[in-house]
Amino acid sequence: MISIKVPSVGESITEVTLLKWTKKEGAWVDRDEVIAELESEKATFEVNAEQAGTLVQKAKEGDSILIGDVLAEIDETAAKPAQAEVPVAAPVAAAVPTQAPVAAVANNLKTSPVAAAIIADKQVDATQIKASGYAGKIMKTDVLEALAHPGKNAFQGQTLFSREVRMEKMSNLRKTISRRLVESKNTTAMLTTFNEVDMTAIMQIRKQFKDKFKEAHGVNLGFMSFFTKACAIALSEWPTVNAYIDGDQILYHDYADISIAVSTPRGLTVPVIRNVESLSMAEIEKTVVVLAGKARDSKLTAEDLTGGTFTITNGGVFGSLMSTPIINIPQSAILGMHKIQDRPMAVNGKVEILPMMYLALSYDHRIIDGRESVGFLVRVKALLENPALLLMGKDPVASLLEL
Repeated sequence: MISIKVPSVGESITEVTLLKWTKKEGAWVDRDEVIAELESEKATFEVNAEQAGTLVQKAKEGDSILIGDVLAEIDETAAKPAQAEVPVAAPVAAAVPTQAPVAAVANNLKTSPVAAAIIADKQVDATQIKASGYAGKIMKTDVLEALAHPGKNAFQGQTLFSREVRMEKMSNLRKTISRRLVESKNTTAMLTTFNEVDMTAIMQIRKQFKDKFKEAHGVNLGFMSFFTKACAIALSEWPTVNAYIDGDQILYHDYADISIAVSTPRGLTVPVIRNVESLSMAEIEKTVVVLAGKARDSKLTAEDLTGGTFTITNGGVFGSLMSTPIINIPQSAILGMHKIQDRPMAVNGKVEILPMMYLALSYDHRIIDGRESVGFLVRVKALLENPALLLMGKDPVASLLEL
């Protein structure tokens, strides 16, 4: 027998959770074939078979296992069957009990990312939702409709007025999120400043160029590329917002590694887009798609999640009109995007209906003063309302006149 032990995944990590077996007990596995998926407090990772043979499982899905403990054994003396079993992923319904959001969506159901996140958050039985999307895909509006008219079996298959109470073990990722949020509140002098941005120009650009952009680059033109690009320019002009405290030193960054908050069935993750200041709009959008996909598939690595200098979170996809985001330590600031809402605004003495979004910048007042925080947010607002400025950070006419 060859023992497969839980590998070390970081100096501070002492245990992991077995998310699922990708091979059944007694199944034949080839060398280097993936046999299980584990979750640490930072990311998920796969475990491979070190030799070919039959699998002997030493833990159950949902178990917490210490680093170095035996996860499984491989009987390399076993004879290979005439037709080796095709690897079969464990069914979603048999996933870790702590991951109830994942169990809420069956394998045969299709959902949009936003719909999946709401289902996970509200614990909705996805099988009871009437889908309106293409090919039976559950959309955000479908979930909201189910929440607004909760009939029988709408929540986890329970009838109305159910008094059932369930207890579930907290996952490593959720424990990490909890610890870091409390640490952020307790160790930073956090304040939040607000502003609002007229999204008319960006929405017109997307409407005019979205088809050509998709044809040229193979990705959709979303809001995130505009916001990350605007933040990168503003961070270069307000470097304190892009810095953080390291002991009794202030660590400044001459680059913008921007973390983007991504909601997944297992919890909130913040993968990092590196060197945003050097990327084109298409490169940003492609990176967002890759990172969001890896987050939903639990394929993010520790490298994907570390090293950000600033964070952007978008509560607007869930319908949030305004919020105060919590700083992603050790960073010193986080920008909160929100829902685009048509509102009456005074423009040149007249009332116009404009698509407006509230922006919230939470910052650590120990390092960032009011002048820097407000100046940064005002600069982001100006860049978003005048997208041409994103090309060089200056007004083209002013640049031409060297003003």
